[in-house]
This record gives sequence, structure tokens and C-alpha cells, in this order.
Amino acid sequence: MSVSEHKRRGPLQVRCFVLTVSDTRSKEEDQSGRLILDLLKQHSHTVTAYEIVRDDTDRIRAIIREQANQSDVQVMIINGGTGISPRDVTYEAVESLLEKKLDGFGEIFRQLSYQEIGSPAFMSRAVAGIFRGKGLFSVPGSVHAVELAMEKLILPELGHLVALLNR
Repeated sequence: MSVSEHKRRGPLQVRCFVLTVSDTRSKEEDQSGRLILDLLKQHSHTVTAYEIVRDDTDRIRAIIREQANQSDVQVMIINGGTGISPRDVTYEAVESLLEKKLDGFGEIFRQLSYQEIGSPAFMSRAVAGIFRGKGLFSVPGSVHAVELAMEKLILPELGHLVALLNR
């Protein structure tokens, strides 16, 4: 079966939880989170919930676990906290929970970023994988990074990913 045939078998509407990790953003100021919400809605996906949490490893993990237990959540999309500063802990929180890691996501994201911003792309710790049967994507918190990840990688594969998880 071809890739396009596989993709056609996936649901057209995916139910997503969105989490922004930031010590400084509020929902009013969260341009990246709003962009994720807007892009999901534009592509006919459903947002089950949207939260902002501080850069706190234990709290990030707790929210991921809570959302993984929600029957209406199929995919979780997290933005922020993927850099290398001391406060950036999203990668550690997410990666430690992944049961299956989708290595290609981070690799391709960094390659696409490199084509646009050059060598700083190697400092991105974007990561994706599977946790408790749910897709989990973690991307940098900049608007440009969110747009790149959503449009080039996440949105084109959401239905396909969910179809594979539900086999």
C-alpha cells in the first residue's frame, strides 16, 4: 500500500490537547499556542483543551499523564522549553515518558530549521513519540518554529499517525 493510501485511511479530524510551557506567557500573550490552536481548527481538527504551565519538569509530566488518560485526546502538542537554557526542561519531561520515540521528527525539524536559520538549529531539542497510545509532539516556542513544525510535519501526518496508533 502506498503512503498516500495509508494517509487516506486516517481520520480527517483528530482531537488534540495543546500545552504551552513558559514562565512568562499568559494566554493573552501566547502567540505560539494561539497559532497551534488556529492551525488545528483551520484543518478541521478539534482542540480538547489548552493550558499554559511554568517550566517545571514534574508539572509538565503530570499534565501529560493527565491528558494521556483522557479518552477524547489522541495527540498532545507542546510548545516551549526545548532550548538549552537552565529553565528549559520540556525535553527532559517529555523524553522520559516516551514509550516509542519518533526520532525522525526531531531530525527533520532541525534540518528544516537549519535551511532557514542556519547553525542555531542544532540547539533545538524538538522531540516526538508515543505515550500511552497517544501521539506527543514537543516543539520550540517561537512562532516561526511552531509554524514550521505544524505546517511541514505535524498537520500533514496527524490523521496518518492516529490511524497507525489505532490499528
